Amino acid sequence: MKKPNIFTVLVSVIAALAAMTAVVVAVVLYFEKKKKDEEELEHYLDCSIQ
Repeated sequence: MKKPNIFTVLVSVIAALAAMTAVVVAVVLYFEKKKKDEEELEHYLDCSIQ
């Protein structure tokens, strides 16, 4: 078997880290938006009741 090139391994590791970072950022943004939407809805309902 051929020994993998160190450059190929380095690029693969960096790409994997970038992909994981993108997933984490997407999940955090999703939950922040969901939380903000719920707060806006709660504020709207409070104001409409009064």
